[in-house]
Amino acid sequence: MNLMAPIEQSASLPAMLQQASNRLANATTAAEILEAKVSAEIVYDEAKRARRLADAKGAHDTVTAAALRAQADANEIIAQAQRRLADEYDAAQERGEVSSGRPKSLPDGNTSSTVADIGLTSKEVHQARQFRDAEVADPGITRRALDGMLERGAEPTKAALRREIIEASKMGLQGRTGSPAPSNKNPMYRAPTEAGKAWTHLYGVCRAFAEWATDENMNRAAQGLRERDDSQVANIHAVQKAAALLNEFAENLDAH
Repeated sequence: MNLMAPIEQSASLPAMLQQASNRLANATTAAEILEAKVSAEIVYDEAKRARRLADAKGAHDTVTAAALRAQADANEIIAQAQRRLADEYDAAQERGEVSSGRPKSLPDGNTSSTVADIGLTSKEVHQARQFRDAEVADPGITRRALDGMLERGAEPTKAALRREIIEASKMGLQGRTGSPAPSNKNPMYRAPTEAGKAWTHLYGVCRAFAEWATDENMNRAAQGLRERDDSQVANIHAVQKAAALLNEFAENLDAH
């Protein structure tokens, strides 16, 4: 395993966030994803420390807000890493390379790894799957939950994010079965406008796709296209149309 350079804790929070984000974007193995997650957790802890220091010194609200925003952004990177770890772990299980229980015998005298061997616990794998499944069911839910905490003035902690993700998943299931969901609305909550919903949906889908679109996944998709023996004209046109629409939208963003 190649060791990555440590996060520069003497750097500013935005710089540390960028380092953690780049590390995750460049990660290609489960070990590297786990290292990126640890890096983001370092930034998360630094942001919490900066926020508490700002509160103790009675700093201006903008200083506290910036620290909370950095904490939320670090939390989002952690959640992204968790989702990728869930995918990596499940794929390794399907290949028989990792076992949730005792190691299994493999060809050539090898044995499968266990959860502990790859630096995770069963609880962490379960939580990673929860984050992954919630994001698949509702793209952008993680970022919306964090933004909602910031808007309410609440601290975007890992525990609070996990509670909201789990609760949202439960409410989604209840909605599909027709069972009433309990009301836990914050009195300060304001429902987003239709325009706000449209923007949230767009960046949520784009974030989810950008996270998924590693070189490996894109190459797999290209291979999958080559393997199809039925007409893919309509599907190819849909991909091309989506790319064109996003390019046009992105160009217009410069005007804002």
